Amino acid sequence: MEFLERVKQIFIAFDVVDALEILLFAMAFYYVFRIFKSNNIRSLIAVFTLLVIAAGAVFVFNEKLRTDLFIVMPLVFVGVVMVVFNVEVKRDILNMNTFNRPEKGGGQATVARDEVERYITEIIKALQNLSKDNIGSLIILANDNVPSQVLESGVLLDAKISSQLIEGIFFPKAPLHDGAMIINNYKIQAAGCFLPLTQNVNIPKELGTRHRAGIGITETADVIALIVSEETGIITVAQRGKISRYADYDLLRKTLNEYYWKDLAADGRKRV
Repeated sequence: MEFLERVKQIFIAFDVVDALEILLFAMAFYYVFRIFKSNNIRSLIAVFTLLVIAAGAVFVFNEKLRTDLFIVMPLVFVGVVMVVFNVEVKRDILNMNTFNRPEKGGGQATVARDEVERYITEIIKALQNLSKDNIGSLIILANDNVPSQVLESGVLLDAKISSQLIEGIFFPKAPLHDGAMIINNYKIQAAGCFLPLTQNVNIPKELGTRHRAGIGITETADVIALIVSEETGIITVAQRGKISRYADYDLLRKTLNEYYWKDLAADGRKRV
């Protein structure tokens, strides 16, 4: 009976403000999970900002609610979710400040299919030659998605893609061989770039700094990393923080095909 009496008192004390608080919490819950389902962290940040503003207004104009947990819970919830998904948040924040250098004449649309096939062949050839000679290398494939601070840490080249140039840059004791090469669409955009290292403690211990850098940039930017081990010659493909080791010709071609052709129109028209 005492329990029922307490429940009764709760409903008696329940008012419109309490209903609005519960509604706010439910909406925050719903929209945050919708945002994560669509992988749109920018929208999450916008929702979080609006909640902060709304809560601040309530605290200022309604003294009764300044210590009310219901109005704080949505903010705490969103904050915790942002911490848990910190990799996705970092990636979208960094991608807000990218270094865009579009190709003259419309970028990809100006390059014929046979040219794209040549670029793919040249990159694979270079990787296989580097692998055969156990020459460490790190190539980043980016469609204008590399943060400006990464590009500025290296040397801008804006050079045509060729296996000879790629192999020459990574030749041991060459000035730029220790950094990462950035291939942006159809040009070698930069080389000798420094990348953020992954903080993932589950990365295999045998993977060194080059691999950690390649994985790290894929966690913070929408790019692909192609890594050749200096110790073993093993080629690794990294995307979104995940790695595929022992990459052979088929996997490399599949990865490069997806990189160069992923933006094809849905109606199947090829860019020419």
